Amino acid sequence: MSEERPEYAAALTTQVGGNHYKDMAIQPVEYIHKNGIGYFEGCVIKYVSRWRKKNGVEDLKKARHFLNLLIEFEDQQRGGL
Repeated sequence: MSEERPEYAAALTTQVGGNHYKDMAIQPVEYIHKNGIGYFEGCVIKYVSRWRKKNGVEDLKKARHFLNLLIEFEDQQRGGL
């Protein structure tokens, strides 16, 4: 990446509990933050990004859970369900 890293770069080089994000070209937290993505969507991105290197299918199930939560919240706000 040719652009200069922002002030939170030090936090991005530190990871508690593994290295499943540090090996990525763009860490999910960077993508989520720079694009103003909400909590539920951010969780889906996080779990789908790491599933192969961390918890396998369990992370895919977590992503599906957050996607289901998002769908239910959106349905309720729009008068569905």
